[in-house]
Amino acid sequence: MEIVMSRPAPFIAIGAWLIATLAAGTATHAAFAQNYPSGPLRIISPYPPGGGTDILSRTIGQKLNERLGQPVVVENRAGANGTVGAAYVAKAEANGHTMLLVPAGYAANPALYKSLPYDQARDLAPVSHLASGPLVLVVHPSLPVKSVKELIALAKSRPGEINVGSAGNGSLPHLSLELFNSMSGVRMTHIPYKGSGAAIIDVMSGQVPVYFMNVLQSLPLIKSGKLRALGVTSPQRSAIAPDLPAIAEAGLKEFDMTNWYGLLVPAATPREVINKLQQEVARVLNLPELRERLAGEGMTVVASTPEQFTVFLARETAKYNRIIQAAGIKGT
Repeated sequence: MEIVMSRPAPFIAIGAWLIATLAAGTATHAAFAQNYPSGPLRIISPYPPGGGTDILSRTIGQKLNERLGQPVVVENRAGANGTVGAAYVAKAEANGHTMLLVPAGYAANPALYKSLPYDQARDLAPVSHLASGPLVLVVHPSLPVKSVKELIALAKSRPGEINVGSAGNGSLPHLSLELFNSMSGVRMTHIPYKGSGAAIIDVMSGQVPVYFMNVLQSLPLIKSGKLRALGVTSPQRSAIAPDLPAIAEAGLKEFDMTNWYGLLVPAATPREVINKLQQEVARVLNLPELRERLAGEGMTVVASTPEQFTVFLARETAKYNRIIQAAGIKGT
């Protein structure tokens, strides 16, 4: 005789309730995304006003305001290599109305700081890799080198004697130096400053003769003869300075320290909202006027999907972690 086991009525009821609840949640998220944004938006720039992160935040904010018909306010919450602003967004309401715009240095923070006030992988969700561009390895004209190979040869003949400035411990110029030292087998000495402005002043005076500089800042100084360019840090030459070789062309084949910007939101933000935000930001970035403006600043529009940015961010974080651990860099 066949025995048929029937499910208890309470089990069936619970299963039906769970399915109905999940369906209702999905419908709610979809409706929320359809009405998004429903109020003012905020872009948190975790660095002081006037820098590249702040400028890009305001440029994107203005265009989003025009597209979405909602006010977009940029707030500067600077401190601790961007972790102050990141912590603020990580704890913000997860409705897509508060965003975090970060530069490449964001990926270094988990390795730089033993105790962050948030979990970078768990508490913040990637929206889009916005744009990227190289740094330029520059030297003061008094330094007797005209190529990357000549700098390597000079540094090998004078170990520890050549000073290289940076915007601070763990900054992208600092990480670029440590990767350069490691890959070329030289030992140039890191001189950290509190921001790029003070560092550039000493580079221009020759007090600190070497620097990995933002391409936009460097070009006027190179053209005027105040600094000499040796190469760019991207794997290929930059369209804004095609005559400058990539550092990789000097035998450092895997050298790649690209400057980039990305957008994130609180991790619990509904996926439908993240996707809609990414689509709107991509439309803004691909406006001809904005693409041309970024190209003039040495940046290339990326406008990736959240999934692509997640993979990219994990790769950059792992790369920076290796550099920081090998060099023994500590956050300040």
